[in-house]
Amino acid sequence: MKFDIISIFPDYFHDPLSFGILKIAQEKGIIKINLTNPRDYTKDGIVDDYQFGGGAGMVMKAEPLFTAINQVKTKSSLLIMLTPQGKRLEQQTVKRLTGHKHIVIICGRYKGIDERVNTIFNPMQVSVGDYILSGGEIGALVIIESVTRLLPGSMGNIDSADTDSFEQDLLEAPIYTRPDLYHNINVPSVLRSGHHKMVDRWRRKESLQRTLNNKPEIMPHGIFTKNDLEILLEVLDGKAS
Repeated sequence: MKFDIISIFPDYFHDPLSFGILKIAQEKGIIKINLTNPRDYTKDGIVDDYQFGGGAGMVMKAEPLFTAINQVKTKSSLLIMLTPQGKRLEQQTVKRLTGHKHIVIICGRYKGIDERVNTIFNPMQVSVGDYILSGGEIGALVIIESVTRLLPGSMGNIDSADTDSFEQDLLEAPIYTRPDLYHNINVPSVLRSGHHKMVDRWRRKESLQRTLNNKPEIMPHGIFTKNDLEILLEVLDGKAS
């Protein structure tokens, strides 16, 4: 998969792209990441100007972005614009993004981007959360890493991704490692029992309970078995008592 990032701060990405899963995926040839600076398509390096109608904050000009986008996009490219007005990024969206071979991510700065960029290119508008950042660079990294970890070969064990939070519209159950006892807190005995069915049931119950307590809004999207419903009744009965 190929990613093109359009940003006026390309150096922002050098260190984050040089560690962990993103470094490994690039070395394996699973992903390729290119950086394009809109300033390179101006005569004076200026990419922003005052907004029509007055108001605080500078606006990124359409011309440099238009040229930069056209330099990297193809007919099959998916364009993504990072903006607070976009739909919030969720795991199901990330899964759909893995179906694209080329993604172009446009990072805004200042007050925002001249609306004519949206009108001309009609990019997919994405938000990484209901808060404001100074630019789209952090969001671009979020998209690239969340997509990359689902690509075959990028992780040592794909089962690790399959059991992550949100993968089944549920939060992940608690996890533990050695030592068995730390600060007078024991690892749950079921996890040391060697009884795989009991471990699976414990994890499923903890996952359902965590989701019900912390993010119940994601549960209606899931597909639950009869056994899940029995466990949910146990959880609800415990809350009621």
